[in-house]
Amino acid sequence: MSQWTTPYLLLTEELRQRRDEGCEIPADLWDRYQRLDADGDGWQEWAIWSIYDELDELEPDAALAAREPNELDEIRALRPDGPRDLGWSPSEDELLDRLHGAWTGRGVGNALGKPVEHLALGARPFGLTGRRVLKDLLIRQGDWPLDDYVSGVNKGHGLEIHWPHSQREYIAYVEPDDDIHYTLTGLGVLEEYGPSFRWIDVAQYWLSHIPVHYICTAEAQALMNLMTHSARLTPHGRGVNADPSNLNCDAEFTRRYRNPYREWIGAQIRVDAYAWACAGRPELAAELAWRDAHWTHVRNGIYGAMFMAAVQSSAFLVHDVERLVAIGLSEIPGECRLAQVVRRTLEICRAAPDFEAAMDEVEPHCFELGNGTMSPVHTILNAAICVVALWFGELDSHRSITTSVMCGADTDCNGASVGSIVGAVSGRSGFDERLAGPVHDTIRPAMVGFAEVTMTELARRSASTWYEVRELSTPPRTDLPS
Repeated sequence: MSQWTTPYLLLTEELRQRRDEGCEIPADLWDRYQRLDADGDGWQEWAIWSIYDELDELEPDAALAAREPNELDEIRALRPDGPRDLGWSPSEDELLDRLHGAWTGRGVGNALGKPVEHLALGARPFGLTGRRVLKDLLIRQGDWPLDDYVSGVNKGHGLEIHWPHSQREYIAYVEPDDDIHYTLTGLGVLEEYGPSFRWIDVAQYWLSHIPVHYICTAEAQALMNLMTHSARLTPHGRGVNADPSNLNCDAEFTRRYRNPYREWIGAQIRVDAYAWACAGRPELAAELAWRDAHWTHVRNGIYGAMFMAAVQSSAFLVHDVERLVAIGLSEIPGECRLAQVVRRTLEICRAAPDFEAAMDEVEPHCFELGNGTMSPVHTILNAAICVVALWFGELDSHRSITTSVMCGADTDCNGASVGSIVGAVSGRSGFDERLAGPVHDTIRPAMVGFAEVTMTELARRSASTWYEVRELSTPPRTDLPS
């Protein structure tokens, strides 16, 4: 029952995740785990799953769990006051320009961070190393501070730079990536099912449109859980999305079973199309983000999606970093760990002279929160990086994106998310051409139905979803139960 990696590595991440949830790991479980060999026992499921099952039975910290619920109504009961609806009424030309900017920002931010993601994710126990490795590479390449796409010319430093179609010498379009595929998926879900889509509609769209090898971590495990506990076809000929009786699982199962990545960044990078359809309506943007997120993620994995959606939705008319962050925080529990870290990150930014000094404090703060083992792909760390980049980039469409990549960790994800925000602020008409020009307004994904598409066309289609949502004063909430 492993889709993303070996059972042994799933178990390793589950131990970390259970500690993050406040579980006390019994000494005998640690001992049995430590007797396993990563290589020789990587697929010894008979030994691994017995430990995993015992981990599942451990009780998390009750006080922390009470501050971090998973269901929408419980989340809303713990959120601070917020504006909920900003009442944006743009002209057609302004709407198209802002959406075009948001699509452009997501595309170029993803492309900028993609070739160095594997270096920037470097980690070791009790510390992160990726940001320093990335800086060393860029200095040796003559690209620090980052101002353009990374060069693929290796200048004798021995570090490998990946993805040539996102490198300075060859880039001519935005190439396939999960950060792009999920935004296209959100648009496709809205076009096919409307703003009242269910989580199973999202899953069905993935199965129909995204090659499985482009689906990662929490999404890969949740999708496997769904596929192994549902029927595609009944004797009556109806597929899984048409008949709930075909499901032998619910969102609680898909997001938790053998899914140690349930608080990682995946849901946070999936929300842009929903935020854009709800531009100016942060509460509704956060709700649609919850619908998309809650079958693959829990707790801060869900909150990252809701926070980011509210920020992206508000960026079309709010152009102040602190105000944007406050609106994002108003849609998630006030005392969840993500909210605590984001507030602390703002405090650090106000006092720090530059983004590097800020990151020198943000990284150890996040690591301490995660018992010294927080993954560099965790939602909390990467949401904090987005805040740092927006603060020191001052919402500029170039500096904010380049700063997000220089901050390290999940560089292509954060470049795309920050790009989406600053692109909505600037619009395409105000977007800096240094990153936008080389991609020629074009995305070439690896998805059924999206062989090649311009961002101009995607902006037009996103505008149609915005008009559809505007006509609904309160879209029906059809899937609140898990």
